[in-house]
Amino acid sequence: MNKGDLIAKVAEEANISKSQATDALNSVLDSIGQCLKDGDKVALVGFGTFSTTHRSARTGRNPQTGAAIQIPGKNVVKFKPGKELAESVN
Repeated sequence: MNKGDLIAKVAEEANISKSQATDALNSVLDSIGQCLKDGDKVALVGFGTFSTTHRSARTGRNPQTGAAIQIPGKNVVKFKPGKELAESVN
């Protein structure tokens, strides 16, 4: 399922137009992204928790030349599924 499929599904399930579903989904995704950017966690009960963690700088290797390269540190997004989501998949 891609974003377009999800928008169509939300529009059908909520009995709203695709335009309204697009606006709603974009608003939710933008809000989650902004909270993560600010360093906050986003916990959706039953679905899961989005959070960020810092990955430290490290030394890596170029696979073609074998030369050592410095990989800079960065923030990465983590997702931990909630109990209900994990159980519904299995």
